[in-house]
Amino acid sequence: MDSRSLTLHCSGPEAALLLPADDLVLPEGGIHAWFGPIGPHGAELAQLESLLDADELRRADRFRFAHDRERYIVGHGLLRRVLSHYLGTAPRDIAFARGAHGKPYLPEQGIQFNFSDTKDGILIAVGRGLEVGADVETMQRTVDHLAVSTHYFTPEEQEDILRSSDTKRRFLELWTRKEAVLKASGVGIMDDLKVLRVDPALVSLTIRHAEFLRMAHDQYHVGTWSLGEDHIISLATPEAPEQVRFFALEP
Repeated sequence: MDSRSLTLHCSGPEAALLLPADDLVLPEGGIHAWFGPIGPHGAELAQLESLLDADELRRADRFRFAHDRERYIVGHGLLRRVLSHYLGTAPRDIAFARGAHGKPYLPEQGIQFNFSDTKDGILIAVGRGLEVGADVETMQRTVDHLAVSTHYFTPEEQEDILRSSDTKRRFLELWTRKEAVLKASGVGIMDDLKVLRVDPALVSLTIRHAEFLRMAHDQYHVGTWSLGEDHIISLATPEAPEQVRFFALEP
């Protein structure tokens, strides 16, 4: 079985400050992360839905429950609005391509992005010349985190969680790091998350999963931030970003 090394540089958590959207110059190697709550959107929902293309509308219609469909429409409509700031293109006219595992991207634009949502929040990360994976979780999520950690976390990570003064928060910090790395690679989902140890500041791992082996970079820089008391965010990039700024996402 083929294998190779993967180095992870992990930092945080730090407190993130949401800035007003009045300075959107994104430098080469920089990351802008947009976060906003999911709430009732009323008439705004129809306007956001009008921005989606046929493929997105088909994906929205696959949801069984109305609230899941509406969350998809809101998230992807806002994604188009955010990207339009950087592309100079009308939101409705943005054309996406999709990678081997369904990750959308902008061909030949120099802008990379990643989208994540949880039941009460949306995160959109945008990079210039820098691939990015993003994940957001909420402390309002109901999960038996200690039981889940035995299935998806290394023994060292489990000990790290148990030593924490807030075990649920630490679990979500480590969980978002794993998800961010997988999303940055384009794989998105992998059965054995124990192969990604993300509790130390620096760790060298051996990876063997065929698709991850093929698609992952040799290293990732993974930063973790807290937004208020309820939300945890992690961003992963193959190189250390020159800048990371957070903006308030509003309809």
